[in-house]
Amino acid sequence: MQTILGAGGAIGIDLAKELLAYTDKIRLVSRNPVKVNAGDELFPADLTNAESIDEAVKGSEVVYLVVGFPYDIKVWRKVWPQVMNDVIAACKKHNAKLVFFDNVYMYDRDSLGYMTEETSIRPTSKKGEIRRQIAQTLQEETASGELTALIARSADFLGLTNSVPVEMVYKNLAKGKKAQWLANANKVHQYTFVPDAAKATAMLGNTPDVWNQVWHLPTDHSRLTGKDWITLFAKAMNVEPKFTVVPNWMLGIIGLFVPIMRELKEMNYQNDRDYVFDSSKFEERFDFTPTQPEDAVKYVVEKLNESAS
Repeated sequence: MQTILGAGGAIGIDLAKELLAYTDKIRLVSRNPVKVNAGDELFPADLTNAESIDEAVKGSEVVYLVVGFPYDIKVWRKVWPQVMNDVIAACKKHNAKLVFFDNVYMYDRDSLGYMTEETSIRPTSKKGEIRRQIAQTLQEETASGELTALIARSADFLGLTNSVPVEMVYKNLAKGKKAQWLANANKVHQYTFVPDAAKATAMLGNTPDVWNQVWHLPTDHSRLTGKDWITLFAKAMNVEPKFTVVPNWMLGIIGLFVPIMRELKEMNYQNDRDYVFDSSKFEERFDFTPTQPEDAVKYVVEKLNESAS
């Protein structure tokens, strides 16, 4: 049994598809889980409840923690540390291995120009501090020998949901508006293609010698700027690549009316400098070539156009 905690999210759906290569016993856990594969076991649960987590983990060989909570610092402070503790406790109790799907928020902002698994941990945001805390909790448990786990770390998403390029570029261009970009469209910003991330996460969860490590998930090495990404989307959509840049001070004003923008403001340092995410460790270990940006954008545009029609 392989269990996905947070099965309906940006990664969970694709991960369920990829796990079929390894097992026909897949348990999908969320508030309202929906089958991805015909044989999936649906397990409705509240992941902020320790008893629910314990029941969901019971009988599992591998557990994937890929849940995404609302992008709100108050919610994160309240639920993330407790959820991590409860998942660890359940995995230890039921002798399950744990794959934690993580992001780069805890990395030193001065190191974003070239990130590896060894990049220094120095969060300078409230959300980054929480991510540091829960990753440290996990690593302390693995260091003690009481838990077998790994961290699968992703750059920002390029996918159908929870993806800034989709929200600010695709959706605006699709409405005949100018695309938007945050902070500086001339800075490099690499994105992890969600299907690549899901495939790689499944590979990690089913490979014996990769545990108790941090792994950067496969991300194309092309150093594309915001302007380059907008051009790729415009080309795939057959429209003009017109755009505007949203400066940091404007996020504060918009945030008075749109809460998610207020939450984005503290993380906007990721957009005012180069953001380069190196996944060579994974690529070399698994002989994996990440999807090229042009192909990834075409896939996203085609899927979004299909769902809109």
